[in-house]
Amino acid sequence: MTAPEGPFVIGVDSSTQSTKALVVDAATGQVVARGQAPHTVSPGDRRETDPEEWWLALRAAVGQCGRAAGEAAAVSVAGQQHGLVTLDAMGRPVRPALLWNDVRSAPQRDRLVSGLGGQQAWAERVGSVPAPAFTVTKWAWLRENEPEAAQSTTAVRLPHDFLTERLTGRASTDRGDASGTGWWASSTESYDEEILRLAELDPALLPPVLGTGEAAGTVRETEDGFLTAGTLVATGTGDNMAAALGLGLLPGQPVLSLGTSGTVYAVSNRRPADPTGTVAGFADARTGWLPLACTLNCTLAVDRMAALLSRDREDVEAGGRVTALPFLDGERTPDLPYATGLLNGLQHATTGGQVLQAAYDGAVFALLRALDLVLAESGDSSATQDAPLLLIGGGAKGTAWRETVRRLSGRAVQVPSAQELVALGAAAQAAGLLMGEDPAAVARRWRTTEGASYEPVERDEATLDRLAGTLENAGALLGQRP
Repeated sequence: MTAPEGPFVIGVDSSTQSTKALVVDAATGQVVARGQAPHTVSPGDRRETDPEEWWLALRAAVGQCGRAAGEAAAVSVAGQQHGLVTLDAMGRPVRPALLWNDVRSAPQRDRLVSGLGGQQAWAERVGSVPAPAFTVTKWAWLRENEPEAAQSTTAVRLPHDFLTERLTGRASTDRGDASGTGWWASSTESYDEEILRLAELDPALLPPVLGTGEAAGTVRETEDGFLTAGTLVATGTGDNMAAALGLGLLPGQPVLSLGTSGTVYAVSNRRPADPTGTVAGFADARTGWLPLACTLNCTLAVDRMAALLSRDREDVEAGGRVTALPFLDGERTPDLPYATGLLNGLQHATTGGQVLQAAYDGAVFALLRALDLVLAESGDSSATQDAPLLLIGGGAKGTAWRETVRRLSGRAVQVPSAQELVALGAAAQAAGLLMGEDPAAVARRWRTTEGASYEPVERDEATLDRLAGTLENAGALLGQRP
């Protein structure tokens, strides 16, 4: 490892399960220290976490970075999107935060969509049709189900807002994370007064939306001095926006993120507005847009199939005509919330390895269809079939995942060596603020996308056609309510 050149910056990734902190050399992108601390999430259908856990985890993760953290000149916090944080007049949580994957607000979502005039109206105004993950639906749920908690709330924040405010003592948010609330309109780049009235949310409870390159403030004195007072604090952003920054994305570069759920996105110069609700029309952390689509069944679903077959996740076999749609938890893209997993075409000669490969095929098929919608929504002519797919997330390390993506996409695939891209993106934002640079350009200077490259192979049209036919023919079955 070469000697760091400095200055140092800190990037924080406050995710659903843990907080990660990286101290990064702003000149080179070299990670000089790292730390991590866990959170707890309530079980069952309630997906909640006490925001104080995030604050304690932030302090612990940064503290593990030792002396390097104290030498940092700037810090930025990226956080899980959509979470609802409600604070009292003393800045303390009124109740545990409702997380993105708490979907109890589905009935309120339906009423909000109808109340504004339907999906087209939401897409045109907000850029997205809200899902139950969106913060506006959670506030509506809180008002209906816990009115005393709603009445006690004097400030509404997103997870990254809460942590940034704890660092600086000043309320703020950014356009990227705000675009996932449902009450920030991409058409005007401001809070939407009609939607706030519809959700019965006083705009005085919301933080100001800071502009690109604007500082949220500086670190105030902390009780344990885990950061140096006066350290510059960037606005922070949502986790997907930070990952895009961490990759230094240019328009037309598609990304497939293979995690528990699958995510596809691309930076765009055109504001998205998909009335079907499949593509979320998020803003990015700069001045552009981040059309994004998500599938619910990705690595976890395929790993479950491997476990049912008593096979290692890499133990796949080619051949056969079995088709799998591994929609074990319902599916978001395609929109089949009541679906279960489906196997078709089993024969005496079918092997367990072929069934497992079919599960990979089904998961990647859904992701690639979502990617087609994202690229169509981006409207960027540079997003051609020749552009390599950037493959990130835990699944990107797996040979079976990578080879399935190559075979079904027909594209070149690039697997960046850089890990912890959300925290790296936050660090790039901090470095950009500190040095007056575009944070995406900072990440490109750090060469975060460098890694193994794989040439395109001929696309497996037969498997794609078989999957498309199975999905079409089984539509009625997959759409049945339990």
